[in-house]
Amino acid sequence: MSNDKLSEKQGYLAMFAFLDELYSKYGYSQLGSLLGSMTFFPDGSPVDDAIWNDWLRAIEKVKSDQVDATLTLKHLTDQSDNNDTDCHP
Repeated sequence: MSNDKLSEKQGYLAMFAFLDELYSKYGYSQLGSLLGSMTFFPDGSPVDDAIWNDWLRAIEKVKSDQVDATLTLKHLTDQSDNNDTDCHP
């Protein structure tokens, strides 16, 4: 991995991609334990290597313009109330 610096927006999008991937894998209720997994041992190594690698992959996605955090509204056709909308990033 290169030592290029991320812009503020790239850093934000990297975190977005990182949390979005984790949400897809584990659901919202897992975010508490996620924080514990994101800590470091006293020697500086990550407690959870898989989480660290997910983070590095998210940064690479942002650097290669693979992250779209644009809000879109999608009409839900499978529900009886046709006025419902669902927000998806």
